[in-house]
Amino acid sequence: MVPVAKVTKKNLGNVVVIGGCGFLGHHIVNQLVDSYTCKVSVVDLRTTRNRRPESDGVEYFDADITSLESIVTIFMKVKPDVVIHTASPVAIAETANSFLYKVNVEGTQCVISACRETSVTALVYTSSASVISDSITDLINADERWPMLRGKFQTDYYAETKGLAEEAVLKANRTGPSDLLTAAIRPAGIFGEGDVQMLPNMLDLYYNNKTNFQVGDNTNLFDFTYVGNVAHAHLLAAHLLLSTSRLSVKPLDHEKVDGEAFIITNDAPIYFWDFPRQLWAIAGHKKGTEGVWTISKDVGVPLATVVETSLWLIGKKSKMTPRGIRFSCMTRYYNIAKARERLGYRPIVTTRQGMERSVKAFMAEKESAEAKKTQ
Repeated sequence: MVPVAKVTKKNLGNVVVIGGCGFLGHHIVNQLVDSYTCKVSVVDLRTTRNRRPESDGVEYFDADITSLESIVTIFMKVKPDVVIHTASPVAIAETANSFLYKVNVEGTQCVISACRETSVTALVYTSSASVISDSITDLINADERWPMLRGKFQTDYYAETKGLAEEAVLKANRTGPSDLLTAAIRPAGIFGEGDVQMLPNMLDLYYNNKTNFQVGDNTNLFDFTYVGNVAHAHLLAAHLLLSTSRLSVKPLDHEKVDGEAFIITNDAPIYFWDFPRQLWAIAGHKKGTEGVWTISKDVGVPLATVVETSLWLIGKKSKMTPRGIRFSCMTRYYNIAKARERLGYRPIVTTRQGMERSVKAFMAEKESAEAKKTQ
């Protein structure tokens, strides 16, 4: 009998996941518990959802990240080696700019200060691939060398605040008593189990019999990224930052992870409308592209403007917006060579596998919600 090689789990010490009950955050917690040797603590505004069983030993702390005192108190108790900061408001139009700034920028500044005050070794921040996008211009094989767009060049205030926060995190690299090491992960188009934005919106079209409508000719490639792959990238970065902290000399520029940002995708761009159609097919849709009505972006944008304005006048919100039309017609895919070379990143779940997992989870949750209504 051939002996089975024992797999040694990487040790990350004490890890705090800020936003660890959220969409991305709880996937990071799951991977930490299942695949790493570490003590995991979660900080979130409310820690009532997406919790691990008590037997897993995860500690949960309710706290507002804009309160430096609260975060320092928790860090003093937990003594983290690694902090992974994923907390952020949902990127929707209804979120007030002041709230985005308070949480994403001021909250991140508090996290950085708390890391310095409590001698944290490594900080990994969840940024966004949108920091180099104006949500209008096509992104073709874009990478980290593309400039971050700010001010009048950035049409999305969510991306503006993520960019400001990322800059603060990377500027904090090799500062403080512990010589804090930092890195930023820029995911593109996250989907997966627990998704409250993209996946529900796309599947709602199927459940509401609205799959026969398409804007654009579907020749625009787009990056959709499974949440488990994004979580995996964060943990690769965390491990490498800890490894860097033990080195007697700094890594060479072409090797370094600390002070760097990394774009993360599934490395498999897909034509935009092929993505929801595959989701619909997994959910049970049989028609494919049969009977699909296509309109051009040039028609769709003014039409959406009229619809949005008309509904606004009577106090309602339109799901069809000019921004959404432009977004669905954009080419938006990235080059992740830097993450492959420096993090050793490879997607651990394919796009198709991620879709199947996501739809299965969505349908189970939908059935559970409907069952509760009938009780």
